[in-house]
Amino acid sequence: MKKLVLAAVLAGAATAASAGAYSEPVIEAPVIVEETTSSSSGIILPLVLLAVIAAVAASE
Repeated sequence: MKKLVLAAVLAGAATAASAGAYSEPVIEAPVIVEETTSSSSGIILPLVLLAVIAAVAASE
């Protein structure tokens, strides 16, 4: 009976010792948002302005 109790205690100690194993913390990579400048907006505005001037000139 003593051997059975001793075996149970040792088995319990072995599982408790391995239950708290160290694991590295998970570190998430930071999100980097890159703002892009659109060169098409620099072209569209003069083209729209030119179209408006042409429409006004054609209507006269």
